[in-house]
Amino acid sequence: MSANLKAAIAAACLAAGAAQPLLAQDADAPRIVLLGTAGGPSVKAARAQPAAAVVHGDDIYVIDAGDGVARQMGLAGLDPRKIRGVFITHLHSDHIAGYGPLLLRAWASGLRTPVHAFGPASLGQMTEDYLSYAKWDIALRIADEGRPPLGDLIDVSEFDDDGLVYESGPLRVTAVETPHGDAAPAYALRFDIGGWAAVFSGDTEYSEPLIALAQDADVLVHEVVSIEGVDAIIERIDPGNETLKEHIIEAHTTLADVGRVAREAGVGKLVLTHFVPAGVPGFDTEEHWRDGVSATFDGEIVVGEDLMVIR
Repeated sequence: MSANLKAAIAAACLAAGAAQPLLAQDADAPRIVLLGTAGGPSVKAARAQPAAAVVHGDDIYVIDAGDGVARQMGLAGLDPRKIRGVFITHLHSDHIAGYGPLLLRAWASGLRTPVHAFGPASLGQMTEDYLSYAKWDIALRIADEGRPPLGDLIDVSEFDDDGLVYESGPLRVTAVETPHGDAAPAYALRFDIGGWAAVFSGDTEYSEPLIALAQDADVLVHEVVSIEGVDAIIERIDPGNETLKEHIIEAHTTLADVGRVAREAGVGKLVLTHFVPAGVPGFDTEEHWRDGVSATFDGEIVVGEDLMVIR
């Protein structure tokens, strides 16, 4: 086993161990857990695919479900039986690859309460398709293990317009459509709990609707791309693919523009995530991300890491 791999495993174990007491403190205060912070569909060792959770009391709301999100929840000390909602910002594979497995594994872990799933058109069909894909296992576990039908626990709603999409107790979730190249529709989400507000950009270019949604939010969790690092991505996964390069640059938000969004929205804290590139030496460093954004935003900047808890 290489020294780098040993270090990565040790860091993951440390983060997992630290997550339990962190989440136990001040249980009534809402917090965000970054479950995966890498952008893009290719395989990466440095970071997990995009996913986050808003935790309030005993309730967990998952935002996007990249590959391995169920495993990341386990490492973060989050009980899958307490998932109340799953919100999908758009249907790119790095945001949905773990959606079906998350629901299946939560159910296999003892989930018995309904889960509300929200996302763009086609989320309902995608949910049905996954249940069909896993129907042999589901049927066997219902018969052999006395579990309730998984399909009966999933309540899917598809976004059809901007505005309020979910309300439960003090929680209100609002969605607005944002530009993401040809991958339309894509949505940003705002979670309001009492006087606390957190906004998740999803994947987007610089967006005026997002700025309006994020006005005076306590936390803005925003994707980011390093233009200088895009060539390194292309060289690594598909040398010479100019179409891919154009998509990456045009469909995401540059460092400077992320800072502008945060400044114009007047947010209290900016949390960077969905890093493009992720794990590329010289680019995926705290200094690179922070320096690029701080040129246009002088507020608090957090360079996200997998399993990080944001209060």
